[in-house]
Amino acid sequence: GTMQVSDQEQSSRELDLEEITRKISFLDKWREIFSYRGLGTNNATPQNHDGNHVSADETENATGIPQPRGQGHLPSSSLCSIPKPSIISSKSGGSPISLAMATKLRQSLFGNTIHVFSYDWKKAYFRFHDPFSDLAFTLEVGKGGARSIQMAVQGFIIKDLLFTRKGKDCNFHSLCAVSKQEQEQALAVALAGILWAAGAAEKATVCLVTEHTYVTSNPDYSGDDFTERLQLFELLEKEATEKFIYDHLQCFKEEGGHGVILFLYSLIFSRTFERLQKDLDASSTHLLQPHAGGFLCRQAVLNMILTGRASPNVFNGCQKGKSQEILHGVLTRSDVGYLWWGKDTSEDDRLSQVGSRLKTPKLPIWLCNINGNPSVLFSTNRQLLSDWKVERRFDLYFYGGQPPQKKPVQLTVDTHSHHWERNHPGDGRVAGRRFSPVEMLIRTKWREATINWNGTIPFF
Repeated sequence: GTMQVSDQEQSSRELDLEEITRKISFLDKWREIFSYRGLGTNNATPQNHDGNHVSADETENATGIPQPRGQGHLPSSSLCSIPKPSIISSKSGGSPISLAMATKLRQSLFGNTIHVFSYDWKKAYFRFHDPFSDLAFTLEVGKGGARSIQMAVQGFIIKDLLFTRKGKDCNFHSLCAVSKQEQEQALAVALAGILWAAGAAEKATVCLVTEHTYVTSNPDYSGDDFTERLQLFELLEKEATEKFIYDHLQCFKEEGGHGVILFLYSLIFSRTFERLQKDLDASSTHLLQPHAGGFLCRQAVLNMILTGRASPNVFNGCQKGKSQEILHGVLTRSDVGYLWWGKDTSEDDRLSQVGSRLKTPKLPIWLCNINGNPSVLFSTNRQLLSDWKVERRFDLYFYGGQPPQKKPVQLTVDTHSHHWERNHPGDGRVAGRRFSPVEMLIRTKWREATINWNGTIPFF
């Protein structure tokens, strides 16, 4: 939200201060009543498709309270540059965070209590592209370490829209015909399903920000004015978790609401510190690693989203590491899988090889890591991984979330082409040189595949 000086704002500045103060306290009173009754609307940041704020006389203001038209009230954008996110009432009935919990949270994430989230993390949230568009089923993905979480959640949104919803045909066109309400339902179902699995299908914990601060900073713990205001809500059924998240969805999908961090906190509390300790191993004792002034997710975070367990490695089962320590890999097949390719990875490092459990998930959807960039690859054919006949020639869709991509790319994969026609000696093909990284990634799963980009210029 950048400040834009408009005529509206000019005139609003000339309103006397008393009037402005009166209006703010009036709004705050309403915000409290609405949040206390749980009536906050789902999308409290009115935005048109360019991402600019619509002036308040056209729509709701930043509190999500419908406003009368044209009565000379202030446009919300003149009060602050980032809309005030949805903050729930302290009387909502969750249990407040304690200093001990806040400290453990820090240590699980950063390995110490000094680090706090970088700016790109704080501003990351879950926001869809326009409904009824080529990217209707996709999230806008930001920069920095939070985007691998956004992309992992993206995989579960696709799972819900393609394979879980009742009475919907699974085809690509149905994904592009998704409405705003369907987007919100899919996001709630995706987030709830991930938290429920992390809670071992017994209970989930959802963290929300309240107006009250429960933890004060001390020499060992410096506050970030966000973690200290959390309340934790425990849910004992999967459906109840979905409904609770849907009812509070604005906390996750609103600018300024720290939506991705809130989800990561909820994931850790759902998993519990005790289980997390058992999941991790000597190679990974905490979940994030510093990188270029920010923080990246270690594999344990992604595996916790994909499989419910924070296994730090991608191979199947357990293996001995270089110094004979036991390293924890993936124990079960999950609904959404994982593929990884990097230009500088050696084929023979067995510990970095993605195991069959992640490569062959229950549904044909994969979170991908290509040279450190997260993306998603999926098929609309549920049978792809269970019927070898389908695997001879099939379509995959690729979404990388980066701005030039206006719609997902459709790739046709042929696993039975005649390799002797491709590999003429001396045609200068070196693995990774002539093929795009996306193709190299697909070949980590289907070794001999040829890939047709169907008219798109190969990228990445």
